[in-house]
Amino acid sequence: MRAIEITSYGGPEVLHECTRDIPIAGVGEVLIRVAAAGVNRPDVLQRMGHYPVPKGASDLPGLEIAGEIVGGDLTGGQHRLGDYVCALVQGGGYAEYCVAPVGQCLPVPKGLSLIEAASLPETYFTVWSNIFERGGLRPGETLLVHGGASGIGVAAIQMANAFGAKVFATVGSDEKRRAVEAFGAKRGVNYQNEEFQDVIMVETQSRGVDLILDMVAGKYLTRNLSVLADDGRLVIIGLMGGAKAELDMGQVLRRRLHITGSTLRARDVEFKAQIVHALREKIWPLLENATIRPVIHHVFPLHEAARAHAEMEAGHHIGKLVLEI
Repeated sequence: MRAIEITSYGGPEVLHECTRDIPIAGVGEVLIRVAAAGVNRPDVLQRMGHYPVPKGASDLPGLEIAGEIVGGDLTGGQHRLGDYVCALVQGGGYAEYCVAPVGQCLPVPKGLSLIEAASLPETYFTVWSNIFERGGLRPGETLLVHGGASGIGVAAIQMANAFGAKVFATVGSDEKRRAVEAFGAKRGVNYQNEEFQDVIMVETQSRGVDLILDMVAGKYLTRNLSVLADDGRLVIIGLMGGAKAELDMGQVLRRRLHITGSTLRARDVEFKAQIVHALREKIWPLLENATIRPVIHHVFPLHEAARAHAEMEAGHHIGKLVLEI
């Protein structure tokens, strides 16, 4: 099969097309003929040497795919040969074939293309797990999403809005500000010319927000705490602003603040299968009736994976980048 491998750690140019053996599905796994694969920030970090591959996972990049089941362990009856699914995987998505745990596969939502379906798993698993489960977002609460125009940001805005929350989002341009407001954010904040903490405190009448989804960390920590309401929750899912920051524990104590974080890749199949059940019940109907929708910025052919990574790093995209196989 054709695949994209990381020849050495470095820039996008280290991604090269290669030929690999088709992987063999083990117990509890299916083999998928890949039609499309999502491109995500962890893929970039892996290419740079900052996101180690879990033991036993493929060294090929790619954490989400969509395609046709062509083999594997189908004894559980959840899926059949010929089913079209999207799946969260630990690696190997940038290829013509990929193995996925059965418990991490979801049917392609009715009305969506395989390219659209490939943009869902990594993003929607992350958003559901961190906003609704770890973050405990409830109807009527307020949410601040950093990186609002990213794939995760766009999904978070739509999902939170659909469940009755009021959403604010930070972005890096006025074009992105208009986009996130069109997706349902009450107010987009262009951090190039506005201080998000000033805007949030005006918009919430100095109360602050109940929950923050943060992929920046580092320099944002102090500002995040300043805009949390009492009993507010901060969920950190990325370290684009750095891994270290000074923390005012007095503020945490006085205002009963909650600070937590998570990564998804290393979690076990059982944990991810629970998210599958929640997405199937709560989110897939919203995708099928178009209450929420995937947003695809650009589709690249597989052999242009390096261009897709360069686009990701440039940061001009709104929504997801996808490789078509």
